Amino acid sequence: MLPNVDPSGARRRMNRWYGKLLGLVAGALLFRPNPLFGAVIGLLVGHAFDTDWFALRRHGNPYAELGLEPDASDAEVDQAYRRLMSQYHPDRVAGAAPELRAQAEERARAINAAYDRIRALRKRR
Repeated sequence: MLPNVDPSGARRRMNRWYGKLLGLVAGALLFRPNPLFGAVIGLLVGHAFDTDWFALRRHGNPYAELGLEPDASDAEVDQAYRRLMSQYHPDRVAGAAPELRAQAEERARAINAAYDRIRALRKRR
């Protein structure tokens, strides 16, 4: 199952709020000339961290690479892998610009590595 998507296919809202709260308080306390401005800036920075704008949680997580949660079944892993590979396979952009083909090859390499890593992790169980 894809993260932030419920079984009906509708996107769920993220319920992380602690980054926003921490940013709001820290911004108000640290920007003494205008605490309201500091609070707004802190709130925006906290929102950026809560919604993962900086991709901190995706690096090194093979499940996130495939758009899955760690508790996904083997069938869901296989389905996500096949869907992504059919979408990003380099042969699909064979006639496109070399830059686009290189991007597709890089993305396919990342998807393959994530899939192999998940299979290796599950085999050890």
